[in-house]
Amino acid sequence: MVGLSTMTAGAAELGPWTFREVNVAARLKDWMPAVVPGCVHTDLLRNKKIPDPFVGTNEKDLQWIEKSDWEYRSSFVADEALLAHERVELVWKGLDTFAEVFVNGVSVLWADNMFRTWRIDVRSRLVKGANNVFVRFRSPINFVRPAYDKLGYRLPAINDQATDMVSMFARKAPYHYGWDWGPRFVTSGIWRPVVIEPWDAARLDDVQVVQRELTDARARLSVVATVQATRAGKAKLTVTSVDGAAPPVTVEAALVPGPNRVTAEVVVDKPQRWWPHGLGAQKLYTFETALAVVDGAGAVQPRGALKTRIGLRTLEVVHVKDKDGKTFTIKVNGAPVFMKGANYIPSDSFVDRVTPERYRTLLQSAADANMNMLRVWGGGIYEDDRFYDLADELGLLVWQDFMFACSMYPGDDAFLENVRREALDNVRRLRNHASLALWSGNNEIEAAWAQWGWQWKFHLGKAAQDAIQRAYDRIFREILPRVVADEDAGRFYTSSSPSANEPGVPPNKLGWGDNHYWGVWHAEAPYSDYATHTSRFMSEYGFQSFPTLDSVARYAPPTEWRIDSPVMLSHQRHPRGNQLVRTYMERDFHVPKDFGAFLYLSQVLQATVIKYGAEAHRRRWPYNAGSLYWQLDDCWPVASWSGIDYYGRWKALHYAARKFFAPVLVSPVEDDGNLRVYVVSDRRADTRMKLVVRLVDFEGKELWRHQQDVVAKANTSAVVWSTWKKDALRGADPAHVVLVTELFEGATSLSRNLFSFVKTRDLELPAPELQIAVDARPTGAAVRVTAKRFARAVYLSAKDAGAEGGASNGTFSENFFDLLPGESITVDWKAAPGTPVPDAARLSASLRVMSVRDTY
Repeated sequence: MVGLSTMTAGAAELGPWTFREVNVAARLKDWMPAVVPGCVHTDLLRNKKIPDPFVGTNEKDLQWIEKSDWEYRSSFVADEALLAHERVELVWKGLDTFAEVFVNGVSVLWADNMFRTWRIDVRSRLVKGANNVFVRFRSPINFVRPAYDKLGYRLPAINDQATDMVSMFARKAPYHYGWDWGPRFVTSGIWRPVVIEPWDAARLDDVQVVQRELTDARARLSVVATVQATRAGKAKLTVTSVDGAAPPVTVEAALVPGPNRVTAEVVVDKPQRWWPHGLGAQKLYTFETALAVVDGAGAVQPRGALKTRIGLRTLEVVHVKDKDGKTFTIKVNGAPVFMKGANYIPSDSFVDRVTPERYRTLLQSAADANMNMLRVWGGGIYEDDRFYDLADELGLLVWQDFMFACSMYPGDDAFLENVRREALDNVRRLRNHASLALWSGNNEIEAAWAQWGWQWKFHLGKAAQDAIQRAYDRIFREILPRVVADEDAGRFYTSSSPSANEPGVPPNKLGWGDNHYWGVWHAEAPYSDYATHTSRFMSEYGFQSFPTLDSVARYAPPTEWRIDSPVMLSHQRHPRGNQLVRTYMERDFHVPKDFGAFLYLSQVLQATVIKYGAEAHRRRWPYNAGSLYWQLDDCWPVASWSGIDYYGRWKALHYAARKFFAPVLVSPVEDDGNLRVYVVSDRRADTRMKLVVRLVDFEGKELWRHQQDVVAKANTSAVVWSTWKKDALRGADPAHVVLVTELFEGATSLSRNLFSFVKTRDLELPAPELQIAVDARPTGAAVRVTAKRFARAVYLSAKDAGAEGGASNGTFSENFFDLLPGESITVDWKAAPGTPVPDAARLSASLRVMSVRDTY
């Protein structure tokens, strides 16, 4: 929903902000300039009072900030026009977190939830001329400490990186307290905009568009407006289609003091449907809802308008018992759709730094990798409206968690009411988005409490366990589902992820609902286990890698370029991360020869592992209906499970995702000596194709070829060719050959997948003798790479001596690609925004290329 589209006469704006620390032993007592929206950490950095929190080991020296109280102040001018209004409201769209607001020295608001919107009428406190606004933030740690001490037992948590874990007592982004991929920066501040809204008689508070009917002939919509009124009176509500899709509709209503619901019925003839990415267009309709009041003389007085953008589509989560357990299949416009995507975390530890451009880059990258769903994970934030707007435009369905993760929570009445109001605010804000697919109560709490080896219960007595269970049930089985049912009727709600949502069935049980599988990684299981550990929807699985050297150079000096250096360990938050990467790497690859090779090879390894898992999930369609790996992005520069690093660079995983999430996939796999080739199609219609299978040695000799016509049935996965592994080799040495499987539609290659008969470490890879040719373009260059012999995971980078930290000064359209002997590929290189485009000679000199063969 877009905000007020018409401004009220007499509006005012808050002036510049300043801030300071207010502890008894405060080190920063002087007022300093501040930016709103923002937070204490970014304001301190801007004022050069702290070093860059992300560089080196600076994080550990900045933990004092969370223990301090902070004050922010500003002012605005109230003229006669502003003071003439009945109501003048300060609307705080995000206060982080324990904040008292004063206007002209009088306390007007106490806020205790980062995720809520706070609206307070301050008309009676205003004076003509300058008016002061003052916000005092209490330390998120110190403020909740009495509740922690009083409880009598310790609530379990897994992420909180402090000895005394108090995070669950605050309705604040859980990841701020640390995670196994994120730092601990417990922020305070005005993190979303604050606006002044004057109004008289009535104002338009909210608009919900409810789809009552959708056929090819028409869409019938109810536009339900919530109108806040100061007194009884008459009102007119007019709904207009901005793009002319429906005739205007005006209704009259009698208002009573307080909230009023006014409904207008709208019909769109011959509606165009909204489809997920890759299956059709993302048609969006915009409606303007305008409010007017009728005064005693019969005159009509406008009272503002809201614009609401919607997509017309049906969406159903089919979660029903069958012979295998319980399904978890998403149907859009009546068609079951395989969900392809990743888990999304906040893209910065300091969310005020997430710009519209950054949102667009990340979500466009998801779409470019053929994703159609992102899960907004419950340890972060309810994302900004811009995130969901982009998801609507790009066709990315959103699995939306409520913001609870990996902790148990208090159950007192005040906390529960706070949760209820938080849910109301966010469900109402997000419910009109076409991209919103479902609501999930929390991340992993149900499974951790019930069965996982987190040992949460063992230190607690029965009374404490019972109290914690009651609190869980109140939040996730009563309050949240009731809010969803009342405010977003028809949208699916699951109590937790993972969950069977079935009495007596343990969460995360194979075959029952969605599943998080971490046997690969945490338990060191071979990644081939993905083929057998597949449930009805794989909503989490993942594998770690490091950023490339270009990114590492921005936070670690060359003296720290070793995996176990203090800086690198500070940017590796998983306690066993380095060991696990090494363990898996040694199973598949030679030991890398140096630091740069290790970083590169960690990405190749990650892409190899997740590619295997994602393809295994797709091959099991329709039994399995989704594959969302952990994770899309990073909140700071770190070794993590991301496919895109903090600086926006695609890792090998994200390049691979574009292939393994392609609309049509050819997927070869070995099962107990039998080699099978699957074709998986997401298309809505059958497609005639040609399958070509050939065995090629590393020098380029084709040892045999098979081709056949296939019909890829719409929305299916099927074996189209199989043979015994030994028969496919036909006596060839498995260390010197690769099986090439490829699907063609006419002359166009839709999908190519290589299969090796042995691990990469057992391949006798030759020196590929890669040749590079560069052709300059106005915005970059075309880089042509040719391999004389087989090259595994070719990686291109471009150095610029003038770039910050020696960072790469552009992006490649393709990378970490395999090249067959004699094969060439042309990759587009685009210069970074604001970076001069070098000539071909300079770019050629700056290019670096490596493959797996170069790592040992």
